[in-house]
Amino acid sequence: MSTTLRRAVAEDAQTLSALGARTFTETFAHLYPPEDLAAFLAYAYGLERTQRDLADPDKASWILEKDGTAIGYALAGPCDLPHPDVQADHGELKRIYVLKDHQGGGNGSRLLNTVLDWLEKDGPRPLWIGVWSENFGAQRLYGRMGFTKVGEYFFPVGQVRDLEFILRRG
Repeated sequence: MSTTLRRAVAEDAQTLSALGARTFTETFAHLYPPEDLAAFLAYAYGLERTQRDLADPDKASWILEKDGTAIGYALAGPCDLPHPDVQADHGELKRIYVLKDHQGGGNGSRLLNTVLDWLEKDGPRPLWIGVWSENFGAQRLYGRMGFTKVGEYFFPVGQVRDLEFILRRG
């Protein structure tokens, strides 16, 4: 079976929107009341928002595919995390998800390395990541890649507020 990674284009909006909602649900649905989850998915992974992200020249998305089926994706762009040291020229890994059945085997690392390379295509600069405070595996991975915790904030999903860690490298 062949796994490919490619930059997403405008025609991928429906695929990215559906995959984003599916991966978020697969990963986090157990944390939220159904009405909060539904409202968040409509806001964060709706088709219009996905189309705007794909049309934004300062952002980039990638799709990881296995035999032509989307199994993972990432989104990156200018940092908008709520931290006083964030500057306009800093980059952020905004989203990265791989379907559970396709995790392991280097898929996530391949996607992550591609995004980080793109974020630093014009040279090193500060990079930021927001990660759920209880996602210990991701925190360890980002730590191995040179990211350190520099702050915290609460990420709203409906009425629920998740404690998120703000990580920075550079």
